Amino acid sequence: MTSSRIPGYGRPDPSKTVTISYNGKAYPALTCDTVASALLANDVQLIGRSFKYHRPRGFVSAGCEEPNGLFVFDRGKGRVTSNVRGTTLEVFDGLTVKSQNAWPSPRFDLAAVNDVLSPLFPAGFYNKTFMWPRSFWEKLYEPAIRRLAGLGPAPKDLDPDSYTSTYGHCETLIVGGGPAGLAAALAASEAGERVILADEQGELGGCLLSMPHAEIDGLKAWAWVQDVVSNLQRKQNVTLLSRTTAIGHYHDNFVGLVERLTDHVVQPESGMPRERLHRIRARKVIMATGAIERPVVFSGNDRPGVMLAGAARTYLNRYGVLVGRNIVISTTHNSAYSAAFDLADAGARIAAIMDTRTDIAAPLLEEAAKRNIEVFPNHAIIGTRGRLRVKGISFQSLNDTAADSKERSMDCDSLLMCGGWTPSVHLWSHAKGSLAWVEDIGAYVPDRVAENILAVGGCNASKTVCEALQQGDVAGGGSADFIVVDQRETNCDRDAGLTMDCGARGGKAFVDFQNDVTDKDIQLAVREGFKSIEHVKRYTTNGMATDQGKTSNINALGIAAHNLGQSVSDVGLTTFRPPYTPTTFAALVGHNANHTFEPVRKAPMDAWAEAQGAVFEPVALWRRARYFPQPGEDMNAAVARECLAVRNAVGMFDASTLGKIEVVGPDAAEFMNRIYTNSWSKLSPGRCRYGLMLHEDGYIFNDGVVARLAEDRFHVTTTTGGAPRVLAKMEDYLQTEWPELKLWLTSTTEQWGVIAVSGPNARALIEPFVEDIDLSPSAFPHMAIREGKICGIETRLFRVSFSGELGYEVNIPSNRMQEVWTALFARGAQLGVSAYGTETMHVLRAEKGFIIVGQETDGTVTPDDVGLSWAVNANKGDFVGKRSLDRPDLACDRRKQLVGLEAVDPSLVLEEGAQIVLSPDQPVPMDMVGHVTSSYKSACLDRSIALALMTKGRSLYGETVYVSSKRGFVKAKVRDCVFYDPEGERLNV
Repeated sequence: MTSSRIPGYGRPDPSKTVTISYNGKAYPALTCDTVASALLANDVQLIGRSFKYHRPRGFVSAGCEEPNGLFVFDRGKGRVTSNVRGTTLEVFDGLTVKSQNAWPSPRFDLAAVNDVLSPLFPAGFYNKTFMWPRSFWEKLYEPAIRRLAGLGPAPKDLDPDSYTSTYGHCETLIVGGGPAGLAAALAASEAGERVILADEQGELGGCLLSMPHAEIDGLKAWAWVQDVVSNLQRKQNVTLLSRTTAIGHYHDNFVGLVERLTDHVVQPESGMPRERLHRIRARKVIMATGAIERPVVFSGNDRPGVMLAGAARTYLNRYGVLVGRNIVISTTHNSAYSAAFDLADAGARIAAIMDTRTDIAAPLLEEAAKRNIEVFPNHAIIGTRGRLRVKGISFQSLNDTAADSKERSMDCDSLLMCGGWTPSVHLWSHAKGSLAWVEDIGAYVPDRVAENILAVGGCNASKTVCEALQQGDVAGGGSADFIVVDQRETNCDRDAGLTMDCGARGGKAFVDFQNDVTDKDIQLAVREGFKSIEHVKRYTTNGMATDQGKTSNINALGIAAHNLGQSVSDVGLTTFRPPYTPTTFAALVGHNANHTFEPVRKAPMDAWAEAQGAVFEPVALWRRARYFPQPGEDMNAAVARECLAVRNAVGMFDASTLGKIEVVGPDAAEFMNRIYTNSWSKLSPGRCRYGLMLHEDGYIFNDGVVARLAEDRFHVTTTTGGAPRVLAKMEDYLQTEWPELKLWLTSTTEQWGVIAVSGPNARALIEPFVEDIDLSPSAFPHMAIREGKICGIETRLFRVSFSGELGYEVNIPSNRMQEVWTALFARGAQLGVSAYGTETMHVLRAEKGFIIVGQETDGTVTPDDVGLSWAVNANKGDFVGKRSLDRPDLACDRRKQLVGLEAVDPSLVLEEGAQIVLSPDQPVPMDMVGHVTSSYKSACLDRSIALALMTKGRSLYGETVYVSSKRGFVKAKVRDCVFYDPEGERLNV
């Protein structure tokens, strides 16, 4: 196995070795390696196949901008992650990765036939080719394309890892730990500010980690980094976050960051999260995100061994890996010379530097001559050769009249390219910052921004390390002067415009490596009429791969602008959106996964109900007992028994899940008048009223019983599922529409446990335990509330009923509910007590014609539709939804109205949701006049009952209608909604 390690180079300790597995084969590596540097050290250049044409591909970069080096990362025990960049994945002993998008192997991929057939697959080919016949898309085209063009496999097992999240606040957040970021952190921390510095790499230092020869203030670059980092680590007001990527900037300097905690660890501690999401709010954000080197567009620029010059320099100086021995460099920029000199000094032969410019600085030519490097000004590479690795290049002069303008060739084992540098302005754009095109460097740079954000260093187009340090220091509030000496960067500033005439004259010249987008694809898009760069992007898919165009966007802009005959600034830039790099869903989900995704809220008597064998159902976020079967009972039998117990004796129901809100303050009654349809000013303390809330559109939003405890205090109940929405609506109106009102809103849903006691024996059941409350009918009538004690515990006792029987709702502190429930249930054994669940509650209320919001209503139902006009006080001042009730569509006589239905066959329970017609003898599609909203078997009435919404329903009382069912249409009689005790006599006993 050939090794490309160069003794004396790199930061990894050569004595600390590990073994990694790539495609089932073991390779030695050093700690501090990435997968990319480890494979390159073992002379592995071919690492996969391209997305569309399945061409051989190798590493292009050394950072997060890598478009080719994607792997399946297998962490064992079902932990498989696809599309992980080998350039950022740190090695550990036993690490296992595999290639993607190649079968049976990267060296021999059957799908490589796509490259031969590439003329059939131009930009937009799928839009043109697979439109007809349409039925073939799902059955033939899509499955075939997915098999051929997929990236890594989707995981099949549940992710066993855990993820976490946290919030943070600081005066200064610095994104990027290179020279500019470190200088900014040092200055801001010395000013006493709380500082958070985040960098996506495992080590802080940025580009300085690849520049061992540079000196800053008399210290070698690496020593300076170590000194500054140690200084920052000692400060109490500084938090350093390595392996942490800022994925997005949001409103008001809110920044999301994802920290990788264990992907680089051999055996993480038990329970250690894999990733942590940081949500940070900062007074000031300093973006020191650096710049990304651009590839050069020429034919065959995608072969393994073709790499960015800056990446080759990084692999040498940071990891001690020489990417080639016989190297050619193609450049439009001075920085490639620094890489050339470093590689030559390490023992590589730099066969030639092809520079598209004519005016090259004399010091660069002198340094090249010292190393016997031949420089070809005004020359460009026009092609490469080699199958699984580049073996040679073709080049020629860009001056057609020159004597050497004809095509020539040269052998090489690596080809390095540098088309300039693109400031990494993604986060700046997230913050709605404007960008300005700078012709000299051929890139967009930060211009203006509304937030308190500063851009420094490479992302602000700084040309030297010294300039980056100065910008960072000033942004952090400092005034230091830095002395930087680096012989490698003599006269090597970063001024170089965007050069498109770089030899892309035949074959495939790739712009977006991952999506296989060529210069010809962009030219085709322009010819076919796409002038907006956003349209060009979507037609060609340029910049839509997992690297999000980090290496391809500017080159694509240049080609599009050239073919449109416009300037790049006129064409504009595509929109950058979060996340900056691919982010796992799990990191965003954090703790909200599996059993914590939607925590099960349990009512106070949940454990008791479970011990009684209750069958549960989810109701909104709560788990509620649906029914309590006895041995041998199914649901129907259990519900029938529970219903008869309530009608004939007494039942107990855990109603704690009802939403409860305290409305307190001098203007509480006025607020209630505005938010509810009813009038509340004249409601006496100690009395209750049914309250109805509407949406602004006049449709029913929520309902519940409201008790007035005092002149300035109301106890509001809501539906179980509506509690958070009602509170949010109330807060919205209080804060934005009626801020002048003096009151407070407090959710008390969890504070109060509620026992609903219903039935003829309800008063007899609670009477022995109640103190300070007169339970006589005259002193405590229906729809009243009293405060006192039950079982010695403070209570708010409501006399209300959702069953139609004598009923009380006992409100006690939730943590004391077990005591009261147990005492009442023990006493109830003498009175025929039965616990009942939500299914019985539904049957009981339907027998009385009481609605449930969300079952009898669907967001298009008005109060009058369900017979609740009496709950709307049209004579009072404005209330939410009042004006909408006067709209013609809400007042017309053809609206659906709530009615009762009795199937002609009393044993037949109609299906909820079933459609209703006036006659089954009509052509399809039939004229549907309504649907069934609720349907049950009533044990009390010994027949089935149903509620339905029907067009002009109240005018159809006594008529026969037809309801769809599995057996066909069945007959039902239309009647009023109250099936049981229509006079309400049983309530007032």
